[in-house]
Amino acid sequence: MAKGKYEYWLTEEGLILIQGWARDGLTDEQIAHNMEISRKTLYEWIQKYSNIRDTLKKGKEIADYMVENALFEKATKEKNVVAMIFWLKNRRPDKWREQPKETPAEADIPKFLDDIK
Repeated sequence: MAKGKYEYWLTEEGLILIQGWARDGLTDEQIAHNMEISRKTLYEWIQKYSNIRDTLKKGKEIADYMVENALFEKATKEKNVVAMIFWLKNRRPDKWREQPKETPAEADIPKFLDDIK
């Protein structure tokens, strides 16, 4: 394979490799390195070649679902408290997100407003 040749990466074999690397959790920079191209070139190819873009997306989606499923199993079947907290903070941030504590200045604002009324 000649270095920097996009034609190979549009073949079935090349696309399978790209998808596998994405599924294995490699970053775009690591995938570009494996392809013997720069990250910038990878991004240009993603814009130019829908096969490469779609393959990366599919590989990353598979990995994301695998991790989501593993986290769900840890939280529900293994009763892993850390997994439960992580799940709730991300899935239900409206109820479970940690609220920053008020600073002393913020705590005094309502009192100040009452004083000036």
